[in-house]
Amino acid sequence: MAQINFKGSPVQTTGNFPQVGEQAPDFQLVKADLSVVTLSDFVCKQVVFNIFPSVDTAVCALQLKTFSQKMAQRDDVVLFFASLDLPFALSRFCGAEGVDNAVTTSDFRFHSLAEKYGVKMTDGPLAGLYARATLVLNADHKVVYSELVSDVVNEPDYDAAINAL
Repeated sequence: MAQINFKGSPVQTTGNFPQVGEQAPDFQLVKADLSVVTLSDFVCKQVVFNIFPSVDTAVCALQLKTFSQKMAQRDDVVLFFASLDLPFALSRFCGAEGVDNAVTTSDFRFHSLAEKYGVKMTDGPLAGLYARATLVLNADHKVVYSELVSDVVNEPDYDAAINAL
């Protein structure tokens, strides 16, 4: 369990967020076409993994657009987005914003990130949604960068994540 904040007020999360040096747990997420994707589907690929509350909030939208822009020339890295939004909402957002270099996924069916990544907020105004977080995984899917953003309304440290690649 971790403590983060929402607009300065304490919020608790479930479980333990992966730390640098740990093996990233596998997961099951749902893509836009409703097929299932797992981390193990990206064997020998570096991953920038973004977890966020909802694409329909300003900071989440900015996070997705910013990482997409900063990673536009990196075809050696898989850019991954995940939330509890329905896959259709994620597809709509990416289509409207021109985000075409990311794997967008929903955890609405399996809730595997709540269980394995410890990102589900258990209290506060956004209880039940996922906290804002970024992980960078090497080709062996070991965590080389880990950020559970201290306040959900803040953006992640984009440069630190990218520099970890």
